[in-house]
Amino acid sequence: MPLSRRSFLNLSVAAASMAASASSLSWASRTPISLSDYRSLDALALAEGIRRKDFSATEVLETAIARAEAVNPSINAIVEPLYDYARNQIKNGLPEGPFAGVPFLLKDLGLMLEGTKTTEGSRFFKDQIAAYTDTVVQRYLNAGFLMMGKSASPEFGGTATTESILFGDTRNPWDLTKTTGGSSGGSAAAVAAGILPLANATDGGGSIRIPASCCGLFGMKPSRARTPHGPKAIHAWMSVTHCVSRSVRDSAALLDATAGAEAGAAGGPQSPKHSFARFVGEMPQKLRIGLVTTPVSQTPVHADCIAAVMHTAKLCENLGHSVEPVALGIDPREFYGSTAQIMAAGTVAKVKAREHVLERQVTEDDLEPLIWLRYQAALNNKASDYHEAVQTIHRIGRHVSGLHERFDVLLSPTLANPPLDLGKLALTRMDKGYEMDVVSYSAFTMLFNATGAPAMSVPLYWTDAGLPIGTMFAADFGNEGLLYSLAGQLEQAQPWFNKVPTI
Repeated sequence: MPLSRRSFLNLSVAAASMAASASSLSWASRTPISLSDYRSLDALALAEGIRRKDFSATEVLETAIARAEAVNPSINAIVEPLYDYARNQIKNGLPEGPFAGVPFLLKDLGLMLEGTKTTEGSRFFKDQIAAYTDTVVQRYLNAGFLMMGKSASPEFGGTATTESILFGDTRNPWDLTKTTGGSSGGSAAAVAAGILPLANATDGGGSIRIPASCCGLFGMKPSRARTPHGPKAIHAWMSVTHCVSRSVRDSAALLDATAGAEAGAAGGPQSPKHSFARFVGEMPQKLRIGLVTTPVSQTPVHADCIAAVMHTAKLCENLGHSVEPVALGIDPREFYGSTAQIMAAGTVAKVKAREHVLERQVTEDDLEPLIWLRYQAALNNKASDYHEAVQTIHRIGRHVSGLHERFDVLLSPTLANPPLDLGKLALTRMDKGYEMDVVSYSAFTMLFNATGAPAMSVPLYWTDAGLPIGTMFAADFGNEGLLYSLAGQLEQAQPWFNKVPTI
């Protein structure tokens, strides 16, 4: 008999996708936990097994470490192991959080864990030691996560791949010659390769959704200010913090554990009517879905990505939703001019703060070639230009919100191409075609950083060559609950949890 939706969500996603084997989830006799058992459970199921004493947090951690040591030399996802830090967390006692004993990675970009390095993927920050712990990172600790390492990022998150002079290339577990996407590519590679079931990611232009698409994972970008940025930075126009994961419910439960304003914050979305985890178990009513196949950049979209989004559109129609084509109607020059101004201001502020700490000026040898050029150009930007850029993205946000009067969600490809070859988007590439290649590749994602609205990449399609291609859904500001409800429905209709690379 098929599982009910509620039963499906109460089991690990892996087991639930195979109802016939659901009754066989008895791990008590398996000590230590094997890799196959470990990979068959999502994070919530691992935490539940630890609470039931089916296996211990130490056994889970050591299995994760063993997997990391086996595959990280090939994929280069973890750039700072913190294995002893995680072991000491267990030794000192874990809080009774929803993820108690589950291994976790922090992205090596803008996230501070006191006493550990955060290099920003940059030689200029290679010796930066955090003197404090960020609010969202403390919430990860309160949830019970074991901080087993830092995951790779390109310098300052400045491109849609995860390659840097400091750490080298991070490789896609589905094809080691391909990019993982960026800038959260280290986290995505680690999750796809089975090191852990979910990992921290941030998104300032697509950096959760891009690697989720490239690595066959689920990636939710929350609404602007849904998760905190403090204690040092209270607000960000473009960037948000969350995760990439193998199951939808892990993502929702993590957002439940981390969402909410901190002291001094203002202007965030309203709290949901109930937990995000509960939304995953709610069947959405018939949705009006706007199908977008031409990005803001108005650049071409690869046939495989069109095939992926049409596959998803058909799946949605089969589930009872209506799908209708829609044009975004946004001026690309206005859009990219404003977002470039805002992101450039962040780069200048980051470099200037580091200059103050090091008591010296940055040099060309400190930065990736393209970051250096962008930084030099940004020094000439005016405060009035920044102010107008912020007003522009608010106007664009109002326009997109107007589209949601006709459509509950917008559906598009996540990316305009399947995973590209390594080197194609590296920050060392100096030819004139580079910027257009980056803009074209991530042409769909940045819009929802500018508007602040939530958007998710869902892994529902693989190419004939075996490469994953995500499709993206976006809702109106503050409506992550609707997206989680739809994601839960899609996950049950076409499960992906057991679709993993062989590495």
